[in-house]
Amino acid sequence: MIMIFVRTCESTRLLALTLRNLGFKALSISGQMSQDKRLGALNKFKAKDFNILICTDVASRGLDIQGVDVVMNYDIPMNSKDYVHRVGRTARAGQSGYAVSFVNQYEAEWFKLIEQLLGREIPDRKVDMDEILILREHISDSKRIALTKLREDGGHKKRRKVAEDDDDEEEEAPRGHRQKPRSFKKSSRR
Repeated sequence: MIMIFVRTCESTRLLALTLRNLGFKALSISGQMSQDKRLGALNKFKAKDFNILICTDVASRGLDIQGVDVVMNYDIPMNSKDYVHRVGRTARAGQSGYAVSFVNQYEAEWFKLIEQLLGREIPDRKVDMDEILILREHISDSKRIALTKLREDGGHKKRRKVAEDDDDEEEEAPRGHRQKPRSFKKSSRR
């Protein structure tokens, strides 16, 4: 079981679709999903219907998911403590696990801050460029198909139409228009 952390909600959907196009059993979870949809996705992951969960930091704290073998940081967190919470999803209850972080030149400084917080240097693992070049075209095609699907969906998920007769019909949200929230209540959480 693998958890892949990304920075944005949009990235969860794109990466999940890309991995599915490559034949992997991946699903996404993010803060833009309703609580019911998040719980449904988590239950599918826990039941091992899907073995890859792409998520934002909404899944880095407070979830007890047994059997996570690998945590991947596709995007390095901007807050060093979030890294600790992310990798804490693996090696739970005395089990072993791996944490892998993809670091580019723009995230190297954040990664150094993580190493300072941990008080040790995390060893580099170099990749074989020949292997990457072999897979590059197939991955690029899968990502292009995923981007097309997201564009066709308008980048918006379907939203429930509020009808007087309380039907559960769904209607696609128009592009560029967002429904205004019904309540402006401030959350007491900080």
